[in-house]
Amino acid sequence: MQNDVVDDILNQWSAERPELDTAPLGVVIRVMTLHRSFLREATRALEPVGLELWEYDVLSALRRQGDPFALPATGLAKETDLSSGAMTNRIDRLEDRGFVSRHADEEDRRSVIVRLTRRGRKIIDEAIQHRLDAADAGLRDLDSGQLKQLADLLRTVVISAERVRDDESAASEP
Repeated sequence: MQNDVVDDILNQWSAERPELDTAPLGVVIRVMTLHRSFLREATRALEPVGLELWEYDVLSALRRQGDPFALPATGLAKETDLSSGAMTNRIDRLEDRGFVSRHADEEDRRSVIVRLTRRGRKIIDEAIQHRLDAADAGLRDLDSGQLKQLADLLRTVVISAERVRDDESAASEP
């Protein structure tokens, strides 16, 4: 197997501090490197449809809900892992572009329902194909079995990280 730049970093650490187990750092650095690369590719993939990645994230969250393609603003913030203040700003900007509309929640007058417009649905339906093409290009050297294995391993890591975060949150509560 061919070495990458991370192998060089780990070899340097091993030479300087042979008592350290650098294997976990190798995984983390590679994931962080891939994150930056995939982020650049996702951003580039959305250029033809004129969307920013944050716009894609919000529109995608609404589109995945199915008809009527709507969520309470608080639910949309949760789906996209944003604060309510950040979500309000994003909804404003998407509404200005005609991609979403706001509606009073008939069950809770304090809440707002955000709904994908026809224009928003058209743009997200086009954008998803661009995102899938970019993801496919970034993983083209893996066969279907390797993709499944990698997805399974990453799922385990994500679940573990969520558990650590939840444990830390619980420990910090009074």
